[in-house]
Amino acid sequence: MHTRAKGNVAEERGCDFLRLRGYRIIDRNVYNRFGEIDIIALKDNVIHFVEVKSAQSYEQAVGNITCAKLQKLNRTIQTYLQKKRLDLAYCIDALIVTDEAIDHIENITF
Repeated sequence: MHTRAKGNVAEERGCDFLRLRGYRIIDRNVYNRFGEIDIIALKDNVIHFVEVKSAQSYEQAVGNITCAKLQKLNRTIQTYLQKKRLDLAYCIDALIVTDEAIDHIENITF
């Protein structure tokens, strides 16, 4: 399976995971000039911008969440919020997807 196809499967698993936990998926694969947001979900009036990382191991997936990646994601989020004229609390989350499990890391800071 190609890398993008694996990413699509991981994102789909991630959306199912979030829905089962009461999140409402409001957007996916949002692109702008700064980058991409994998999943945008809403729960308890908080927008969760979710970065999905998949790999064979947890450590490998987590290692792909770098400070530079988070800074780029933050610029992408700010552009999205302005374009949509949204004024809600938000946070950045990560879903670490491996063959065995999905781990939800909430409110990542950099």
